[in-house]
Amino acid sequence: MTEAPDADSGATGVRPGNHHLVGAAAAACAVCCAAPIVGVLGVAGFAATAVTLVFAGVVFAFVVGLLTVAAVLTRRARVRRMSCAPTDPTASGPELVELGPTRTTDDA
Repeated sequence: MTEAPDADSGATGVRPGNHHLVGAAAAACAVCCAAPIVGVLGVAGFAATAVTLVFAGVVFAFVVGLLTVAAVLTRRARVRRMSCAPTDPTASGPELVELGPTRTTDDA
């Protein structure tokens, strides 16, 4: 004989007197699955921490590298401004200088 589901039990077919079994099953599931779930969350937490540290290291390296390049370029520009650059913009390099005869003590 098959029993028709009661109005209290809904479409699930669970009898009103068997609700303690559902609670016991939920408790057993929580006890059984708690350790793996906490382990997965712990691994996720470790992974998040590792990714955060890697990201912080990469950003730090990028910022330090960028500041180093900026300092080198600024220093080179400052050295160029202070050097003896020719005033003629068409001059491209060193100029040859011709020296005359040297003086001796007899010429004085």
